[in-house]
Formats: sequence, C-alpha cells, structure tokens
Amino acid sequence: MPGMPAPAADERNTLVAFVAFQQNAFFAVAHGLTDEQARSTPSVSALSIGGLIKHVTGMQQGWTARAEHAPQFPPPDPRPMEEQMADYADQYVMHEHETLAGLLEALKAQNAETLRVLADKDLDTPVPVPHNVPWFPQDVDNWSVRWVAMHLIEELSRHAGHADIIRESIDRATMYELMAAEEQWPETDWIKRWRPAAV
Repeated sequence: MPGMPAPAADERNTLVAFVAFQQNAFFAVAHGLTDEQARSTPSVSALSIGGLIKHVTGMQQGWTARAEHAPQFPPPDPRPMEEQMADYADQYVMHEHETLAGLLEALKAQNAETLRVLADKDLDTPVPVPHNVPWFPQDVDNWSVRWVAMHLIEELSRHAGHADIIRESIDRATMYELMAAEEQWPETDWIKRWRPAAV
C-alpha cells in the first residue's frame, strides 16, 4: 500500500480505504521484530507492540459485531462483568505463549472481516448504544455504521501512533522505512527500506 490512501470515488470507498490503511500500519510497525521485541515495553508506557496488535484485533471485533448486527444489538456476552473486564485488560498483554506471527494472523483475519462488513452494510443503519455500559453516552440512543467506521479509524490511528513510538524505542526504526521494507517499495534518495542494524 502506498504512503497514503488512494482517492476514492465515494464515501463508502473512502471510509474503507482509510480503515484498511490504518489496519496495515500494524504489519509495518511489527516488521522484523522478534517475539521478545514485540513483547517488550521499552518506553515509559506499559504497552507493547504485541499487546497493541491484540487490542486492535479485539477492538475491531467488538465494533464490527455492533455494525453487522445493527439495528439490533449483537448477542450478549453471558460472562460476568468481572470476567469480561479481565479479558479486556488481557488484550493489552502479549504473553509468553503467544507469538507475533500468531497475533498478526488473527489481526489479518479480523481486518478482512471488518472491511467486509463496512463494504456491505448501509452506512445509515442505526447502531444501538448500550446504556448499561458506563463509558458510553447515556443521552444518545444510536450511532450509525458510518460513525462506527470513523471511530475505527480514530482507534486504529491512535494505537498505530502508540506503536510507532514503542518501535522507535526498540530499535529507532520509523514508519516510512518500515512500510518500505514490509511492502518492498523501490528505494529512492529519500526513502530506504528498514534493515536490521549491524551487530
């Protein structure tokens, strides 16, 4: 994918292109990392690149289900709230038994599902707001699928920025050189592909 989304003919294709662009940022930022590096927390934050990949996979899963089932709610999670919140917190942690390749494969599958729903669903479909969730607005009854697409762009871009800082803290690699390496861009005087530092 080029360094920015291509122009699109209409609103839906623009939204899908920008979601896809932000999804792909996580493959670039993870390029060339070992499992240990993906698990590491080299900045003042407790976040890791592996943990962020897990989180954006789960985050997309939740919002995609809301959009797909709209105007109804998705099937309720039958687990106690404490268990649900523990699962949410776990999204931010890459455990020793998890691999970067496995996390990226799960992200790839969820990315495709997210794009499928956004490509098919009427953007004006109302997406109901659950009023039993304290961090959701109590004075709004519905979002729209359009709003969900914009929120996904917001969430993905925020966390891609987090991941950029963490990656730079690991080995000083930056976005464009990682994108060039991941996607095999032709090299120019201005853009070189990332390569591991000589030991």
